[in-house]
Amino acid sequence: MKEQVFELTTAELKQIAGVLQDKITEGLKADRQEIAAIPTHINPAKNIPDGKILALDWGGTNFRAAIVEFKNGKATILDSLKAPLSKDETKGLEPDGLYEKMAKVISQLKALDETVTRIGYCFSYPAACRLNGDAVLLRWTKGIDIPAMIEKPVGEPLLKYLNNHKDIKTKIESIKVLNDTVACLFAGLEESGYDSYIGLIVGTGTNMAGLMPLNKIDKLKSSEAKAIPVNLESGNFNPPYLTVLDGLVDALSNNKGFQRFEKAISGGYLGELFKAAFMEQKIKYNFDGGDLSHVINNPTQYPEKQVKMANAIQERSAKLVAASLAGLTQVLIAQNPAVKKIGLAADGSVFWNEDAQKQYDYKKVVVETLQQLLPKEVTITVLTKLNEPNLIGSAIAALS
Repeated sequence: MKEQVFELTTAELKQIAGVLQDKITEGLKADRQEIAAIPTHINPAKNIPDGKILALDWGGTNFRAAIVEFKNGKATILDSLKAPLSKDETKGLEPDGLYEKMAKVISQLKALDETVTRIGYCFSYPAACRLNGDAVLLRWTKGIDIPAMIEKPVGEPLLKYLNNHKDIKTKIESIKVLNDTVACLFAGLEESGYDSYIGLIVGTGTNMAGLMPLNKIDKLKSSEAKAIPVNLESGNFNPPYLTVLDGLVDALSNNKGFQRFEKAISGGYLGELFKAAFMEQKIKYNFDGGDLSHVINNPTQYPEKQVKMANAIQERSAKLVAASLAGLTQVLIAQNPAVKKIGLAADGSVFWNEDAQKQYDYKKVVVETLQQLLPKEVTITVLTKLNEPNLIGSAIAALS
């Protein structure tokens, strides 16, 4: 299999961006579209007020709790703790059992005092956001299964449980629930001076979020101009120019027909594409995205064909990410032609390529490709690598 199968021309990337723009527009008009475009009803504060927040983060492996303090618009993590909370730790639990495990971590935070009255909760499972900043769990993923919580609010019952817990003395007044992509976007708001912001995750999975005026989200039927984040769930985008190898990876997945974009670019699937390309060779069965990076960063240890293929898969991933950013940018400009400078808050091991060798600069390829796809007067600036974006972004949401 030739590595050229993954090559994409600038014209093809522009077409992918245009198709995504149309799909996002459809998602803003109606629910249950390919791009879900889920509004998060939290209007981010333009000037982040001072305050101390209990920030929570649960994404499937660990539960983290922290006290985040904002002073003069800058965040400091005063105290942070975590505990395992995966499918194994939650097996057989009822909701109160889950909340008790969380409460035990929260109660040990030394910086938790009576001045902490608000919670920001990064909850990385499919959830429909509510007007009060809470969210309703739609379904579990990542092996978690607590049926009694499905189609119920995420934040409200946890808040009530904590307020009645014997080891937690402070009175919690409010809770805001958001997903990791929106949290990443909010964390980027610490860097001012941009017309708009995009949140991007490229790690095991991928997703984007953008700030959009309420009156431009047609399905909300609102006349208000204030901006809220929209979680696109863009990993479900089905772009043109996918290959027969992409089709094979999709066919062998446990969610055939869904998350086609994610399967083409994210760390959870890049290894699967490599195995599909060399299906007649002896490649270890659990070859993953980390292994792909190892091939790229240690080229003398592998056959030349494998090194070329690994680079081609990674290169396409970065260029597809650039095309997706260009597609979202076109939506933002259509909503507000004054948008010229966009801040990109990015997170994820694939995007930042944390391998010490760094033979491949993923971020650089994204930036260079964007220059070919964006209008000349529009710029996207990758913000400094964020420190604990899930915790910081959740704290900003709680203060908004």
